[in-house]
Amino acid sequence: MDAMRKQLDVLMGANRNGDVREVNRKYFDRDVCRLFLAGLCPHDLFQLTKMDLGPCPKVHSLQLRKDYEEVKAKGSENFDRELEDMIDRLIVECERKIQRALKRLADEDAKAAIAISVSEVTQSEEVAQLSKEIKEKMKEADIFDFEGKTDDKIKTMELVEELRSKRADLQATLLLDAFNKDRAAIPQPIPPPQMATLPAPPPPDARTQELINEKLSKAEALGEQGMVEEAQKALEEAEALKKLAAARQEPVADPSKYSVADVRITDQKLRLCDICGAFLSVYDNDRRLADHFGGKLHLGYMLIREKLKELQVHSCMPRVQIRWWERLNKVVFQILYTLKPINLHDSVNTCILFFKIVCGYFIFLPFF
Repeated sequence: MDAMRKQLDVLMGANRNGDVREVNRKYFDRDVCRLFLAGLCPHDLFQLTKMDLGPCPKVHSLQLRKDYEEVKAKGSENFDRELEDMIDRLIVECERKIQRALKRLADEDAKAAIAISVSEVTQSEEVAQLSKEIKEKMKEADIFDFEGKTDDKIKTMELVEELRSKRADLQATLLLDAFNKDRAAIPQPIPPPQMATLPAPPPPDARTQELINEKLSKAEALGEQGMVEEAQKALEEAEALKKLAAARQEPVADPSKYSVADVRITDQKLRLCDICGAFLSVYDNDRRLADHFGGKLHLGYMLIREKLKELQVHSCMPRVQIRWWERLNKVVFQILYTLKPINLHDSVNTCILFFKIVCGYFIFLPFF
């Protein structure tokens, strides 16, 4: 039952039953996902992949995100730091995976694998333009979703998929060109020593030849009697005896003559994507590379890396100074909203609590 509930949450949202509390829910409630409000929830990125984090246990609401962005513009709230910490942990884990893979391959051969800077090789003006169009279409899809225009949202998401596919094909072409140059620098494996031309193998020994003749005679006799299946079976047995006799006389190559270096040269083809840590081969075709660029794992890590750069840029900008009474009003409002007085006695207690908070704030204000 829990598994089915989680699947429905992924497909239709956690509020699929029309929760009445949605009307009164505020962006600062504990059951609201702050990462989603800040612009990106990692739970939505890697669904149905090996990095799947499962459905987010908290509420995702575009209306609450809009409310949060309005408050953030005034400088009263900012959840960017929480999102930056989460993204940084995911990227650090990915970088560790890349370094472990490189070390493991380097232990076998120092040149067996290198990290290709996919973000640099696949960068071009056309790719940047497509990425910009994808972001704009995603914003339009969020607006349609917020306004309840499901059909328009579906059409917009279809355009997004087309743009992503076009971008993946272009990135695959750029990376394939880089792989062609890289492949030309890989030394070709030493061909195995040519076997000297051997004379024709001697005929089978007398006993084996006698068995072959018996099978052929039997097949001929059965064919004359009209027993086609039995005759065919006898011919197959005779052919098998011939192959067995030839295999016994075939010379076997000595594997000790091949060096370990010859084997390693054939393995010098793996490359690591510096964005998601996936293995790529210099012998992959453009379709295989396009599937990689269009995969959820690569797109997810690409989004969080772009989001991290965006957050780091905004963190360097000067913050809006928050006045002390605005901060106090926000704290008091959250407390009053949590208490929700329902009768006169509760209202009196709430006013007393409010008075205590104000007095305590002015008492301890000089220490801050």
